[in-house]
Amino acid sequence: MKRRNIACFCILFLIPGISCRKMLDEKIVSGITDGYLDTKPGFYGGLNAAYSDCRNFYGSEKGLEMTELGTDIFTNASDGDFKYFNLYNSQLDPNELWITSLWNNSYHTINTINAVLRHADAVPDLTPEEKTKALAEARWLRAYNYFILVQTYGPVVLTLQETTSISYEATRAPIKDVYASIVEDLDFAITNLPAEQSDYGRATKPAAEHLLAKVLLTRAYTDAAEPDDFSHAATLAENVINNYNFKLLDNFADVFQQGEGEKNSEVIWSVQYTDNKLNSVNNDQTAIDWGFETGNSLHLFFVMQYDILPGMKRDVANGRPYRELRPTMFGLDNFYNRSIDSRYDKSFQTVWYCNNEESIPKDADGNPKFNLGDTAVWMPGTELNVTKRYMVVKPSQYTETLFPVLTKFLDKNRPTRTETSGSRDYIAFRLADTYLTASEALLGAGRPDEALQKLNKVRERAAYPGLESQMDYDKINIDTILNERGRELAGESMRFFDLTRTGRLVERVRKYNPQAAPLIQDYHVLRPIPQSQINLTSTPFEQNPGYPK
Repeated sequence: MKRRNIACFCILFLIPGISCRKMLDEKIVSGITDGYLDTKPGFYGGLNAAYSDCRNFYGSEKGLEMTELGTDIFTNASDGDFKYFNLYNSQLDPNELWITSLWNNSYHTINTINAVLRHADAVPDLTPEEKTKALAEARWLRAYNYFILVQTYGPVVLTLQETTSISYEATRAPIKDVYASIVEDLDFAITNLPAEQSDYGRATKPAAEHLLAKVLLTRAYTDAAEPDDFSHAATLAENVINNYNFKLLDNFADVFQQGEGEKNSEVIWSVQYTDNKLNSVNNDQTAIDWGFETGNSLHLFFVMQYDILPGMKRDVANGRPYRELRPTMFGLDNFYNRSIDSRYDKSFQTVWYCNNEESIPKDADGNPKFNLGDTAVWMPGTELNVTKRYMVVKPSQYTETLFPVLTKFLDKNRPTRTETSGSRDYIAFRLADTYLTASEALLGAGRPDEALQKLNKVRERAAYPGLESQMDYDKINIDTILNERGRELAGESMRFFDLTRTGRLVERVRKYNPQAAPLIQDYHVLRPIPQSQINLTSTPFEQNPGYPK
């Protein structure tokens, strides 16, 4: 697949011809002019294009591998071209595709947002209320993009004005300035966004509060920290928890129920996808060149090679086995108290039922050992010394092709077993994360008792019925919180940021991820600056420490 690596500041402004999301269906036109942006359809087209660009990270292979692979709970499986995100070897360099694509796509989106902000005053038929709300959405989107950039690359270029012509000058702004801009944008968004939107998927006041809580929590660990960052983050998170209509679902598994269940009381904000091929990026060459994914693709990457096992063949329900990420042993067997915590059984597939009569094994008399619909493969999760008619895979027998499968993103609505383009919404912000953000912020603010209450609330929801009190901890520290975030949010494109934010990436990877341990270094907490950006910049533009210059 051809992709263009173009330095972001050499890009003329355009809005790619990719569709808006399910509920945001205003028309988007490729290569639009300034004049069109001065109209209401053009103005909203630009805003909606920036929303659509969120799919560049959430629900994409790029976003997943840059945030989950190479952590304490996920390592590489047998397939995939991006194992170096786990191995931390020399291929993780400034010319790497995803690193360059994320940088370019993010700045392309930021430029789109800056154009929307510049043209707002020129749109004649916007009411003051419409204009203020649209500006708040745009600034929320800009903050979201800069937050991903600063967590990924460290000091980045801070551009708050639309780029309308080719420029080769760029400098990396100090971390303090980047965070100050993010906070200013989110403060504006919180002040001017409504609590709810009629178009599902647009930014809201609680979504802005959730994001700002995470931003301040992250800044609190840096040299740019303000004295009240932990406390302010806790206040924001608690406001989202207490003052809206969100609540933790009774059943952890229901959070990821496909279909109408994707819009539930735990979801604060999600990135919408569609099963309408005419409105997807599946056949859009501009989108492909820029590195946009074809639908929500996360259903692909956690699936082991079940289709070669006795009694099995590939089908829609069990997924297409791209086998790129697999849980570490720490992320499986040392993580969950399975007698009281339901999240292991509700997060991982450990049983496969026979769907292929032709490959059913036979006993000594030539009779099938089991029938269609019977258990074909079982992973008990313990070193059971048992003999069954079907295949039993103990933890000591897990391999890069054979392992429990994370089920959160499986897409059973795909039309065929080979379809790679998924249609599930991607839940980016949910209330359990808000509780755990509040817990971490309260701990940082020196309020451990309150931090423990927030953490235990998440743990109690995860308990099997009647065992809630047995899930409660009586002590808390940062590793307690990180472990809980791993159990609750496994695979949800947060783990790398959680570990780098708290300064635990290298320590925990060396301890819990044997494949990644040999080569990971302290400098890997940041990704390299794309070489294409450095090459096309006329002003000095430093590479991050540790990477080839």
